[in-house]
Amino acid sequence: MPRPVGALEIGPAEQQELERRVRAATTPRRDVERARIVLLRAQGVRQKDIAAQLGVSIGSVNRWSQRFDVDGIAGLRDRPGRGRRRSIPLQTVEKVVTEAGRKPPGRQRWSTRSLAAATGVSHSTVQRIWAEHDLKPHRSKTFKLSRDKHFEAKFWDVIGLYLDPPEKSVVLCCDEKTQCQALERTQPALPLGVGHVRTKTHDYIRHGTICLFAAMSYLEGKLIYRTEHKHTHVEWLRFLKQLQREVPRGLQVHVIADNYATHKHAKVKAWLDKHKRFHMHFTPTSSSWMNLVERFFADLTQDCVRDGSFASVKELKDSIVAYLEERNRAPKPYRWKASGAEILAKIQRARQALQQSEG
Repeated sequence: MPRPVGALEIGPAEQQELERRVRAATTPRRDVERARIVLLRAQGVRQKDIAAQLGVSIGSVNRWSQRFDVDGIAGLRDRPGRGRRRSIPLQTVEKVVTEAGRKPPGRQRWSTRSLAAATGVSHSTVQRIWAEHDLKPHRSKTFKLSRDKHFEAKFWDVIGLYLDPPEKSVVLCCDEKTQCQALERTQPALPLGVGHVRTKTHDYIRHGTICLFAAMSYLEGKLIYRTEHKHTHVEWLRFLKQLQREVPRGLQVHVIADNYATHKHAKVKAWLDKHKRFHMHFTPTSSSWMNLVERFFADLTQDCVRDGSFASVKELKDSIVAYLEERNRAPKPYRWKASGAEILAKIQRARQALQQSEG
């Protein structure tokens, strides 16, 4: 039986990296397994218990614990095997990896074949090197870092409502889903069948748009809503008055909204001053992801709007209302589970990376 290994000591930076590997969907399974072994050993869990929990051998737990104890994060990488030596020169590998992060002349990214031609190797070799280094030039993600000077204060204000909702109050995530288009496909869609996917025509006829105002109760998941043809302060004020009527008296109303000018119009502020039970909480600029009603809007778009064909605005409105009513019969609340400190740390790392790239 392998010799027991004492509890591991992990620094804050190492623990953060190991937890990131466990959470990331793109982390190879073997790296997730090794990271979990080290994290559990740091908590003082016995080797045989870790082996049983993760479905690995005690020897494997011992091996990765010892390697981490000696070499830290670097010790969790595979060591070179004793088989055939690498046939590709190290300089070529470094060139392929380096060039993958740069833009080729006249293009936005490399393909395996274009980079193969530039480096003098086969496209399968480029593909293999990319896989070994977890490089995916064909993929990209969007991001936007808030430049709000009061970001952290607004961040904790909103997160605090999610993590610790006030007593005798209702927390409403509010926003407008604007420009919902009533698009009618020019030809009937072909349904899903064995051997072929569902189809729809690429062209359509525009019949107009509507705006959906929605307030989602954080605790219950129920929705208060109305549709309008515009989304000015007039319609927003009309929606606030609807909330005033439908939220039971005696409850304080905490409204989470973004920084859209409509929400801060002088007439809106005057109405709020007269109705003291309403409390506005604004998300930081460029941070609509903090408003959980946006998550519901994504479901609405996917389930009800995007793939539909509507011959009129009324038909679109009826479809949306039917979807909302069905949702209210079986409310589905969204729960905020992410740690505020972890989110801020991730944002700070992104800012540092952005500053380095600009520098």
